[in-house]
Amino acid sequence: MSTTRLRFAPAPTGSLHLGSARTALFNWLTARGTEGQLILRIEDTNAELTRPELIDNIYRSLDWLQIEFDGEPVRQSERTDLYNDAVESWLADDLAYVDDGAVRFRVPSDGTTSWDDVVRGNVVFENQNIEDFVVRRADGSATFFTANAVDDFDLGITHVVRGEDLVNVTPKVIMLRQALGAEDLPKFAHLPLIVNEQRKKLSKRRDDVALESYRDRGVLADAMINYLALLGWGPPDDIEVRPIEEIVQLFRLEDVNPSAAMFDVKKLEAINGDYIRAMKHEEFTEALIPWIANEPWNSLVDRDQLSQVAPLVQERTRVLAEGPSQLDFFFLESPQIEESAWEKAMTTPEAPLILESTKTAFTSVDWSVASLHESLRAIGDSHDMKLGKAQAPVRVAVTGRLVGPPLFESIHALGREVVLERILRAQNKLDET
Repeated sequence: MSTTRLRFAPAPTGSLHLGSARTALFNWLTARGTEGQLILRIEDTNAELTRPELIDNIYRSLDWLQIEFDGEPVRQSERTDLYNDAVESWLADDLAYVDDGAVRFRVPSDGTTSWDDVVRGNVVFENQNIEDFVVRRADGSATFFTANAVDDFDLGITHVVRGEDLVNVTPKVIMLRQALGAEDLPKFAHLPLIVNEQRKKLSKRRDDVALESYRDRGVLADAMINYLALLGWGPPDDIEVRPIEEIVQLFRLEDVNPSAAMFDVKKLEAINGDYIRAMKHEEFTEALIPWIANEPWNSLVDRDQLSQVAPLVQERTRVLAEGPSQLDFFFLESPQIEESAWEKAMTTPEAPLILESTKTAFTSVDWSVASLHESLRAIGDSHDMKLGKAQAPVRVAVTGRLVGPPLFESIHALGREVVLERILRAQNKLDET
């Protein structure tokens, strides 16, 4: 049986950061790939910054990512006795000393502290460059270094997977771990930074870094997991979009690239689009409902009609939040006409002729997608116009825009009466101008 034991240790000081989500995922992939265990540890020793709603946000975000943990969460705020016992033992052994009410750990003046990092290779720090550091504040609370060293030792953590911004913390944690009597070190893996398209570290001030904001835009959990896995790691076969189960089988910390990983929103949306297109039509329709519920025209939506028309936009949808704006014309009494679309399609000499011919043809044509298509194609031919150009005035009249779901399928779904009424309304508007 595997003895692999990892932990994810977020600090509840804000929404779960994309970098933290990636760290949680890499820990989870390692644990599941080795049949090991993953512990959730909440670093809530800073009472001033910790709020219950932020802890709840972490739980919701991790649950959305489908990251499962073993056992109940560990709260550092409930482990203060362990930290105090450790500090007192260091004081008793003269490994630490009191400094203006706080307790500092004595750093050796010579030698080095090093480890073999799974991602970064051999990392060496000269002890003389590390100053004595605080292990207990003057208010009696344990510092980050103390809590981490004690918890990892006490919980039997074998692998510490975290961001490279904590590399400088590691030698201090190693010193404290050795001071606790540990004879070995966990395997450290410091993940590369995540940068934006300008190759700058993701920043709350500059970038959209909260995981929940992508969830709220309609990024699917599986797509986000898939994309986060690619930030620093790549499958050996270069196939990027694949089931999570396969990612678990293929993932190895040793294959993580130490170079910075770029967070590309467009690539995330492209992968999400792949997942959306792979959904069954009924699944996609159901997934759109929370976003449609926020629209002012939600009360006009008929579920049977929604089931019919939602699949028409599935191929064009990158995030679920895009769905309602592509479907509104199916449910509104009249479409919201885009001014630029009207100017482009309706101000040509042919537009009135196309609309009149279409209205005449659609009055009696067999109401099937094929017949509607053939009818409008013939109208275009009669005016020496290709179908794409001929259908533009009709599309704007019926949908309010030049780009949208397949036209003839949309016309068929709307029904003869609605389509003819909208064409007539467009003709009247042209007459008024």
